[in-house]
Amino acid sequence: MAGGLLTHLLPKSSEATLEANSRIVWRAEKGACPMVDRDDELVVCAVRGDQEALGTLLQCHGPQVRSRLAGKIGKQWQAALAEDDVMQVTYLEAFLQIGCFTPGGPGSFLAWLTRMAENNLRDAIKELGRAKRPQPCKRVAPPRGEESTIALLEALGITTTTPSRQAARGEAGCLIEVALEQLPPDYATVLRLYDLAGQPVSEVASAMGRSEGAVYMLRARAQDRLRDLLGPGSDFFTHFA
Repeated sequence: MAGGLLTHLLPKSSEATLEANSRIVWRAEKGACPMVDRDDELVVCAVRGDQEALGTLLQCHGPQVRSRLAGKIGKQWQAALAEDDVMQVTYLEAFLQIGCFTPGGPGSFLAWLTRMAENNLRDAIKELGRAKRPQPCKRVAPPRGEESTIALLEALGITTTTPSRQAARGEAGCLIEVALEQLPPDYATVLRLYDLAGQPVSEVASAMGRSEGAVYMLRARAQDRLRDLLGPGSDFFTHFA
């Protein structure tokens, strides 16, 4: 089952392909685990860029990771977050980060994937809790236009308040848009809708066909990837020097 599902792939350099592959794995996750005795060999192949090997590993170990999440989503969050949401984002991150994984012997891949899933779950619950605390009348209106770009940069830890950077802020949106084009489609969409357009999380979730918890997880990981692409704040603003 796994081999057939993972053969219909686009060019491996495409971020959209990585996202599509992660969805394929998620849909096939409940199938039988193939070639489990080749785990170490598959890990080596996956780190070297073999996406089919990674897909097989995820189908083998994903259900165990999912079982470790059981009971960790409190009742107050279950309407906005499910284990499926966590696993979908985790599989996408696995495709994006596998090249940085250092095999550490038996069980290391499972431990790596589990940490990734638990981090995603933690981010979702943290943001759901933060959104729940303020009273609607006390919420600040989301930034728009140039201000939304600045707010996104500052969320990434890029300072925009020095005089030289103030002058460059109006042009920063162009470089951010170029960077967004390099992200997986769901990552780019969540940043455009939530951070740049200032849409409420409920509207973003509806537009993306995702839960609100999934939106928060996607946003956290999208910010990580965008931060990596843009680099430190000093490097970012040299583009406009």
